[in-house]
Amino acid sequence: MNNITSFFSSFIPTAHCDSEDKPEETPVEEAQPQEEEEEEEEEEEPEDIHPIIREECKESSKCSALAKHFEHCQEKVSKGEGSKGEECVEELMMHCVDECAAPKLFAKLR
Repeated sequence: MNNITSFFSSFIPTAHCDSEDKPEETPVEEAQPQEEEEEEEEEEEPEDIHPIIREECKESSKCSALAKHFEHCQEKVSKGEGSKGEECVEELMMHCVDECAAPKLFAKLR
């Protein structure tokens, strides 16, 4: 074991304590105000409006036709009535929703 210790100590410096006293421990009372401050910071976080804006855009007249088409396709495939290996691609609806939501979201962030 001494060989292993000496091998590693040649690469890693060893720190020694000058005093034999134990280091002072932080009282529990001092740690509590920091925890309370962290909780207050968490409470001040604003509400995420992104999901709300996305849902509004999904229901808008521009994207609602794509959303209805996607939902119809999902129902058909889940019932087993679709073609073999048919999958409903949500990308067109998501692009529509993203294009609608992006300007509204950035306007709110300013």
